Amino acid sequence: MPTICLVGTLDTKGQEYAWLRERLRGLGCEVVLVDAGVGRAQVTADIGNDRVARAAGAEAGALRAAGDRGAAVAAMGEGAAAILAELYGEGRLDGVLAVGGSGGSSIAARAVRDLPIGLPKVIVSTMASGDVAPYVGAKDVTLMYSVVDIAGVNRLSRRVLGNAAAAVAGMASAEVPAGGDDRPLVAASMFGVTTPAVDAARERLEELGYEVLVFHATGSGGRALEGLAASGLLAGVLDLTTTELADDLVGGVLSAGPERLTAAGAAGVPQVVAPGALDMVNFGPRDTVPERFEGRTLYVHNPTVTLMRTTAEEMGELGRRVAGKLRGATGPVTLFLPRGGVSALDAPGGAFHDPKADEACFEALTDGLRGTAVETEELDLHVNDPGFGRAAADRLHQMITSGGTR
Repeated sequence: MPTICLVGTLDTKGQEYAWLRERLRGLGCEVVLVDAGVGRAQVTADIGNDRVARAAGAEAGALRAAGDRGAAVAAMGEGAAAILAELYGEGRLDGVLAVGGSGGSSIAARAVRDLPIGLPKVIVSTMASGDVAPYVGAKDVTLMYSVVDIAGVNRLSRRVLGNAAAAVAGMASAEVPAGGDDRPLVAASMFGVTTPAVDAARERLEELGYEVLVFHATGSGGRALEGLAASGLLAGVLDLTTTELADDLVGGVLSAGPERLTAAGAAGVPQVVAPGALDMVNFGPRDTVPERFEGRTLYVHNPTVTLMRTTAEEMGELGRRVAGKLRGATGPVTLFLPRGGVSALDAPGGAFHDPKADEACFEALTDGLRGTAVETEELDLHVNDPGFGRAAADRLHQMITSGGTR
């Protein structure tokens, strides 16, 4: 019988949570109801708001008296996260379900952020039809749009909330198929324009006995890769697609933040790195490209994605930034340079083919790493040549199995 934790503000959503508790019990689940509100609860909780607030180093009464909603949401989110961690450590947590508006969703998102990937996390939110990045982050959070406001149980909300309860109950009850768990894990970064390179590398690594986890370099994918690299679960990282750094530098929409390409180095995880897709910055539809970039080389990848070619100056700065991150690594690192181009668009005849811009990046990389322990492999191949991906995979395997030495 799985145990589902309901986390919510019972001073405003008590009726909804009482209904969900009975629905989950009817589905064969144990339920732990956690009150993350600061007001008087409308329904009795298993873990009250005083305990939740104290877990964050606060007092529910003081938060209520202060009248600062933002501070209360932040504190109760931290407290709920601590409570969930405690329940998980005790083996009393198989899934989490929360419902709410912006405040309740923020509390729930913080509460589940540190839980392991694979543990079901479902949030029914009035905010789920817009930008959900603040709620999902880099974890496997399932968001459902509430359609109507979370204001009582009615003909429509009963269907939505009932589906959410059934979803989390089903997730928590399902057995994950076994297989591959004994193989060492390698994380790889990929974009559409570097897919052939990563596919070739992945196939080679699987031949060598690894399980490869591929992360789409869309900002959230890079953050997820960084989080996994810091977790201690990886044998190595094949970071052939560092394109998110270009968005961070220039102001594109797929930045993974300035900490991208640092976690593996800090954790001492062997890594092979390439400047894959550093030739591009990502924007939305063509009419969303900022006016300051008019006149730049643009490529409409599809109706919702417009790419912009990075200049030689930007490529040089990206090379310096990558070199600086690799210099700080505590584990073995090899940089692979594809002299034939860094993306599918950066090939002879391609929309972004610009050897001078690429050379600015390569020179900055080699200059920045000269005299360091970071090895550099220059291949007269395009990044998507199958030989490039296989060579990178073989080098990573060598680093993993020999402690980084040749």
